[in-house]
Order: sequence, then structure tokens, then C-alpha cells
Amino acid sequence: MLRIAGTVNDSIVDGPGIRFSLFVQGCPHHCPGCHNPTSHDFAGGKEADASEILAQIGRNPLLDGVTFTGGEPLCQAEALLPIARALPAMGLNLWIYTGYVLEDILRDPPPGALELIGLADVLVDGPFILAERSLELTYYGSRNQRLLDAKASLKAGRAVLWKP
Repeated sequence: MLRIAGTVNDSIVDGPGIRFSLFVQGCPHHCPGCHNPTSHDFAGGKEADASEILAQIGRNPLLDGVTFTGGEPLCQAEALLPIARALPAMGLNLWIYTGYVLEDILRDPPPGALELIGLADVLVDGPFILAERSLELTYYGSRNQRLLDAKASLKAGRAVLWKP
């Protein structure tokens, strides 16, 4: 069972194309200036079943992909796995936003995080840093964050930048 803050059925800001954005509930980072501070409380939000989320995704024929954001998706990596595993058969790509940096994830991965990242196309890593904020960036909010090719990064054991 997932704990979510909410969903957006047709986002155009959480990755390329039209996306289903799943905002998980709970975040340990508490970044000052976070665009979604109501998602920080691990006890907030509501429970949702992966099959319910997949049904919602399946009802939108216009989707190009799905985005896991938050909150902190890697805190619920194991609960997100059934959704992530189903997306390729639906013809959808997966983006994951995390406040962790890849190097820290590789050193001490949360349960299920490496498998989840391995199912993603793009990992946007790093905390939001208000002093690094820029409205010129596409798909991320502060200059310290990176758009990573998730599969290539895991294979290489280091950050590999995503190229659109």
C-alpha cells in the first residue's frame, strides 16, 4: 500500500510530453522553498493501492509517461515497484524525482531503490536548493540537480547525464 499526497492526470512540467504524476507522501529532506511542503509529513496524505493507480493511468490514452515525485519516492520504493514494472507494457516511460544524490543512493540504497531506479528512464537527483533556484531550467528547479539516464547510471555505477 502506498501513501500518496495526490496525482495529476495530465502534467506537462514533470518530464516530457503528457504525464501522470504521482506525488508520494513523506519526505525526510524538508528542502527550504520546496514546491510541495504538504507532502513532507509521512503520516499525511492518503493510502492508495498500486492497482488503483495503474487503473487511473490506464484510463488516459494521451499519456507519454509517468513521474514519481513527492515527497520522496525512494522512501516508498518497494511499494512503487508494481507500478514501475507495469509501465513498459503500457508503452509509458518513467521519471523519478529524488532529493537524494545518486552517489549516496549507490552507497546506501533504501530498500527497493536500485530496482526502482533500474526501471526508470530518467532520475532527477539532488535536493532542491533555494539559492540555486532557476526558472531557466527545464524539468528541474535548482542548478545542483541533475537529469540522469537512470539505467546507464546504474550500469556505470556513476552519474550519466540524460540527453533528450
